[in-house]
Amino acid sequence: MLVPASHHFITDCDTSVSGWPDTFGSMLRFYCRTSDKEKPPIKVLSLFSGAGGLDIGFSDAGFDIIESVEIEKDFCETIRRNSQISDNSMEQTVSCMDIREYNPQFSTVDFVIGGPPCQTFSAAGRRANGVLGTNDERGMLFKEYIRILERLSPKGFLFENVYGIVGAEKGGPWKEIIEGFSSIGYHLFYRILDSADYGVPQHRERLIIVGLQDGIYLFPKPLFGPDSSEKRPFYSAELALATAPNQEGDVPGQIGGRWAHLIPGIPPGLNYSYYTSEMGNPHAFFSWRSKFSDFMYKADPETPVRTIKARGGLYTGPFHWENRHFSVPEHKRLQTFPDDYIICGSKGAIIQQIGNSVPPQFARIMALSIRSQVFKRNIPFTLEKLDPHDTLGFRSRKRELSRSYQEKAKNALATQAFQQPLAKSYSYTANLSEDFALIPQDSLDGRYSIDVLWGSSLEVDVIQKGLEEAPSTTIKLIVEPTENWVLPVKRIVCEAHGSSLSTYTVMWKAIEETLRGNGLKEDLIQLSSYYQYKPKIRCHLSCRSKGELYAILADIASGPVTRRIMESKELSSRWGIPENELIEVARRLRKLGIEIRNWRTNSQIREGEWLIPYEFPTLTPRSVQLRKRV
Repeated sequence: MLVPASHHFITDCDTSVSGWPDTFGSMLRFYCRTSDKEKPPIKVLSLFSGAGGLDIGFSDAGFDIIESVEIEKDFCETIRRNSQISDNSMEQTVSCMDIREYNPQFSTVDFVIGGPPCQTFSAAGRRANGVLGTNDERGMLFKEYIRILERLSPKGFLFENVYGIVGAEKGGPWKEIIEGFSSIGYHLFYRILDSADYGVPQHRERLIIVGLQDGIYLFPKPLFGPDSSEKRPFYSAELALATAPNQEGDVPGQIGGRWAHLIPGIPPGLNYSYYTSEMGNPHAFFSWRSKFSDFMYKADPETPVRTIKARGGLYTGPFHWENRHFSVPEHKRLQTFPDDYIICGSKGAIIQQIGNSVPPQFARIMALSIRSQVFKRNIPFTLEKLDPHDTLGFRSRKRELSRSYQEKAKNALATQAFQQPLAKSYSYTANLSEDFALIPQDSLDGRYSIDVLWGSSLEVDVIQKGLEEAPSTTIKLIVEPTENWVLPVKRIVCEAHGSSLSTYTVMWKAIEETLRGNGLKEDLIQLSSYYQYKPKIRCHLSCRSKGELYAILADIASGPVTRRIMESKELSSRWGIPENELIEVARRLRKLGIEIRNWRTNSQIREGEWLIPYEFPTLTPRSVQLRKRV
């Protein structure tokens, strides 16, 4: 029986019921198959298909996915497995290959969908690497998209990617992308949209480009949230997960690791920033904006979650409000993959596929708008359109959230009792690994002897063992706060004695391990603040040594050359070395764990410029910068 066209098709699915996107998808498939029974299929080629999020949406909306192209084997197997499930109506060919080697074996297609890998333009990519943009080969894959469009000349295409493309490298890559699509005859229509506005229990902002050879296109108006005509409430995380099925063998794991004990204290909807002085927390383990926004992020059951990540570290959220990881079925619900959709691979590969995907529910709405406007086919309800001048409010609402986060933190702090960590004095021996990890050793094996004494000051003494004569280097370091800090001492005083430059690195790492081991700060960055902000500590380093590099280390520790980009001429003049020797000095500094950067390590730094983010060594075994070379 044909589902009647109705403005209330969405509410006919009862969006107040858990799992309604699956019902919506089933109703939509039935309507489109029935409506298109006597009409030719709309043939679609899917590029960069991932786990099939866009494919599901377009297939449900009556499009015929004739081929999907994807390089990752697990992703390809996911699409193959589901193409055998008739209810999902996905029977396309799957080509598992590099897009650069792909040449379609058909001459025409009606529409093309897909979004190239976006890591180079993502917030995580920008923060970890600088904005690599089209300097990274992943940022060049849009040219393959253009190559295939030019060959097949479809009526139109949909291109999905992170919104960071628009502002990357001062708009250079964005201009290149726009000019590339326009040069082969497509009129472009683009907007940044939030998937939560279209029925996904997840805030996920993405750039959508629709290109057409002829005609105009208007994006669909939000169906949920304050920008929707009916002000329909967002589909919340709690409602989405209420009836999520159990998956055999998939037991939601508890959160472990050094900082796991902090997770229960975080109010739902907040992240690590709850433990900062800016939130009023008396035990500020972290520095403001020193971490990604998903670090220790706990989902709020009453709202959509923040963007699910494809990859992450031990503390990458979202975490469940019950202080655990989400299960695979719960991840699928948050991304609106159908419960019966099979995702292949290990658990890590499954989460990666989910996090990389376009939410199928968002894809359905985009597909319906294209079905109606571009191909003039019936759709089962009135889909209101956005005028090109209409402004959506999700960005301004996100800024307003800061006030609500402050209020949540204030209320939580009023009910929580904090116990001052017990600072312990102790001695141990340790070695420094090649990747700058301080590794405790048995007393006979450790190269460095370290003594920690807590009093009015934190005193840390480092002595290189086995010195046959007086040490060639003695370093004294004093670290003081520039404002109130959470440490139970007035200052940190460290003396280090040794015959090698590595003694300098061990000194800083010993301080860091002392703070971490006593549950005071995760690392020195949390003590000093993220490098884009004013430092919260003042350091004074004095050396008795024959080596000229110690004068440079003292200059770095004192701060005038850190946290800002400097030209080679200025830096070499300050350090009293020829400009052509600066590269060698930089290499020596990196061998001590100093994170000095240039245009080779970060593409947003111009050639001939340098950045030293911090006053102390920050390279660790987990550092992205560790594997780079100046």
